[in-house]
Amino acid sequence: MSSQSNLCQHHRVALFWLTTGIGAVLFVTFQLFFYVNDFVRAQGATPAITFEPDILWFFPAYYGCWIVTMLLALAGTRKTQWVVLVLGCLMVALNTLGGIADGLRDGWYVAFSAVFFITLPGLFAIVTTWRHLKRKGANNVDE
Repeated sequence: MSSQSNLCQHHRVALFWLTTGIGAVLFVTFQLFFYVNDFVRAQGATPAITFEPDILWFFPAYYGCWIVTMLLALAGTRKTQWVVLVLGCLMVALNTLGGIADGLRDGWYVAFSAVFFITLPGLFAIVTTWRHLKRKGANNVDE
């Protein structure tokens, strides 16, 4: 296998994870629009969601893991591909479960958005990463 073909495969895996991360950001954006719309429609009657300042660091760290996943996919070593697969599966599962839980509370359209924007591209990213790891030429990946 040529190194250029192997390089293109790494970029393809990273692109799938980037798409999934962008889907997660789109989901959160739409979820906020849904919440603000419901809040305005109820004329402020719904309880506001507030967070303590010392817990707010969690959100950028959590969503920053999507960037870490994509950067590790770009690194392209066999070890980083396995880390990408495990971390990516975990991120897809947690984001999907969180979106479905929010959908049960806020409406079916929130759950659908989570499945459409996170789970669907996440499954493609997982399959692409798995195939890349299991390809015969993947043993030649730089350690």
